[in-house]
Amino acid sequence: MRQWPCINRVVLPCTVEEYQVGQLYSVAEASKNETGGGEGIEVLKNEPYEKEGEKGQYTHKIYHLKSKVPAFVKMIAPEGSLVFHEKAWNAYPYCRTSEFSTSFLQNEYMKDDFIIKIETWHKPDLGTVENVHKLDVPTWKSVEVVPIDIADGEQVAPADYKADEDPALFKSAKTGRGPLGPNWKKELVSKADCPRMCAYKLVTVKFKWWGLQNKVESFIHKQEKRIFTNFHRQLFCWIDKWVELTMEDIRRMEAETQKELEEVCKGTYRITNRRRVQYLSRLTALNLQNH
Repeated sequence: MRQWPCINRVVLPCTVEEYQVGQLYSVAEASKNETGGGEGIEVLKNEPYEKEGEKGQYTHKIYHLKSKVPAFVKMIAPEGSLVFHEKAWNAYPYCRTSEFSTSFLQNEYMKDDFIIKIETWHKPDLGTVENVHKLDVPTWKSVEVVPIDIADGEQVAPADYKADEDPALFKSAKTGRGPLGPNWKKELVSKADCPRMCAYKLVTVKFKWWGLQNKVESFIHKQEKRIFTNFHRQLFCWIDKWVELTMEDIRRMEAETQKELEEVCKGTYRITNRRRVQYLSRLTALNLQNH
């Protein structure tokens, strides 16, 4: 089974240490903004882990995304099946998000036939390191490198644009950073005292469904780029809200956010036997059409 790898390189005007706090703060805020009306994010686990000498934070989340998928997915997905399970091991500055598994048809339907894996390295550079994940030669040759410029408005869909989340307009009152002009990354090269870092996000997609594989994989990669772009634009424009926070502040905020999500995400779907039959009927019809 072909697995389509892609590396998104997101350069930011902050340090790797600052980003750790900013990322966690922004994830918590985005989770609250995306949750409500029976859809959104449930946090099942958020706890420290230690395995084979590696220490970090482990999270297990469930995403309910019925209203956020394309029409061709809704056509074949039974009610209640558009659920993502995300498991993440954050041993900062390295983070592995694995088995964003069976994001469309739940574990009981597709199991290991649908996996999105995201592996991230955070480095104090401008995105110039090649093969930072140390992939083998054949895999590296197949990787598509996608540079993301958070200040480039052309990389943002009109429906996603928000003036108060535009790094080209925003100036931080606490750090003096911004607004970011069209050549801001080039300007950082000559300013050694200015903070800089890059999030190298390796996305691997596996979708095993005859007739839909290429279409779904292409859609997922486009959506990942959109998510990374919008999220990091928010992160930078929210810097005055998080730059003075400590990790203790963040963990306390995460606990409060988890409680809030539990209150507003009341519409968790239940898969009944009838829905399983509906799913199998649709799947059979689709396979017959494709053959």
